[in-house]
Amino acid sequence: MREEKPKAPSQENKKTKNGWFWPAIYTSVALLFIGMVWGYTALTTEDSAPSEVAKVEQPKENGTVETNATKETLKYPFDEAKVDQVAILQEFYDAEADEAVREKALLVFNQTYVTSKGLSLSMDGEPFEAVAAMSGTVEEVIVDSFKGTEIRLKHADGKTTVYGSLTGVVVKEGDTVQQGQVLATTTQNEWNPEAGVHLQFEIQQDGVSVNPHDFLAF
Repeated sequence: MREEKPKAPSQENKKTKNGWFWPAIYTSVALLFIGMVWGYTALTTEDSAPSEVAKVEQPKENGTVETNATKETLKYPFDEAKVDQVAILQEFYDAEADEAVREKALLVFNQTYVTSKGLSLSMDGEPFEAVAAMSGTVEEVIVDSFKGTEIRLKHADGKTTVYGSLTGVVVKEGDTVQQGQVLATTTQNEWNPEAGVHLQFEIQQDGVSVNPHDFLAF
């Protein structure tokens, strides 16, 4: 019989080396790839964290408050539940209104006609509480025994509301008031004695008197 010759040692060694070579290469590449992915993830997480926090800072909250303030609409300068008891004694003077409305907007003082810049409101001739028609800041409190105390409120949308013929004022200059908050109590005055106890209510837009009927359903 023919005897098989033993394989040369060099061939055995070569085969063994070839068997381990490629798995080692694949393992090294895989580990390198995993390390790169982990490092990139850690780096991007650190870089993005501060900017993510910055997106939810306080200014967003402040912006919401301001938005709400400018979207607020005017309400009655008295308890809305009593609107059916309110009578308009004098109208806002509008040169384009009909004659009857214009006549109702004229005040007589010392035999002189004076045009009304707002509405004179009465509630059965009895005192009632004047309230803020809109949230704002007390710009001025004018104490006048002849006309009654006057309160001016400044609002975020550029409007100013004026409340006259008052007594028992419970706010002061610089106070921040909320819509519906009580400001004072109505009274009578010598400037317009025929109106008796009433509230003189005016609305100004950027310093110019405007008709309250344009904002409120009297």
